[in-house]
Amino acid sequence: MSNFTILTVCTGNVCRSPLAEHLLEQELRGVPGVRVASAGVGALVGSPMTDSTRAIAARLIPNYERGHTARQLAAEHVRGADLLLAMAREHRRAIAELIPAASRRTFTLREFARLADSVAPEELVDQAPLLTADAGDRMRDAVDLVASLRGSLPPLLDPADDDVVDPYRQSDEVYEQSADQLVPAVRNVADFLRRAATGGI
Repeated sequence: MSNFTILTVCTGNVCRSPLAEHLLEQELRGVPGVRVASAGVGALVGSPMTDSTRAIAARLIPNYERGHTARQLAAEHVRGADLLLAMAREHRRAIAELIPAASRRTFTLREFARLADSVAPEELVDQAPLLTADAGDRMRDAVDLVASLRGSLPPLLDPADDDVVDPYRQSDEVYEQSADQLVPAVRNVADFLRRAATGGI
């Protein structure tokens, strides 16, 4: 069975992208072959998550004990990912500048969730027998399907609605605002990928 790798990306890799990483791991637990990692385009290399982010993760993830060490985004991380979820448009742009060929599988987190919501359930049904189809390949096909929908939906009134606000060095209220944007999007993405992995059932 082939692995399916998700990479979440923000700036410092201490707030948004590690929270998205750990939530996706939790939400996709039990889906075979899924691996989730994170990185930052201007990472605070070697730093842990901020205390406020860790508190949010502990509240949302049962028995949360996961550590984190920030790392800088590198070309090999991009090449090894089947789906890249940027926390904001600036990070999506940085990924595309690093590896232009990755653009098709790179989205902001909220953009992917929004596009995936428009996919009809029957579009995820795999025509091959479920016992022989590969979950990783089905998820890659689902990413291609979402990519094909770009430009097909009405544009957002405010393009910033595809971003997750950066809470770094901000108040607890901004951390909560950021989480309120991030968490529903993560759950939508995870639900979509889980359904894709199981052939839409």
